[in-house]
Amino acid sequence: MSQGSTDTPTLSNLLCYALYSSSLAMSRVYRPLLAGLSLTYPQYLVLMVLWTQDGLTVSDIGESLSLNSATLTPLLKRMETTGYIHRARSSDDERQVVVSLTGKGQQTRHESARIMACISEASGLSDKKMAEMCLQLNSLRDHLNQTA
Repeated sequence: MSQGSTDTPTLSNLLCYALYSSSLAMSRVYRPLLAGLSLTYPQYLVLMVLWTQDGLTVSDIGESLSLNSATLTPLLKRMETTGYIHRARSSDDERQVVVSLTGKGQQTRHESARIMACISEASGLSDKKMAEMCLQLNSLRDHLNQTA
């Protein structure tokens, strides 16, 4: 629907609703896959960030995931309690907290391939189509962030 159109918008033709409802559906698919690991989807995302680069500060993780520290701190506390991560003050700057994977957090990476395969199958998309969609959605996000 173009800007200035006189058509009455419906949920089915609103991009924002398509994104919102797809996100909810994706979360519903992830939930049982992560339940066996006692992880929530945001906690799983933290692990994915740390699998890429371990030993990041809380602020670095927050920036990667677009989460503020008020949201991230309790999430990290729960992850530390369940043994996935360890938090410690930085020796260089005690104002900074460094987050590192534990053995359990590192071992969970092996489950990631199985989880991603289940997500891929549930999506009904080919690997190529999924990669294209990720590129388009990342571009949309970047444009929206520039205007927000």
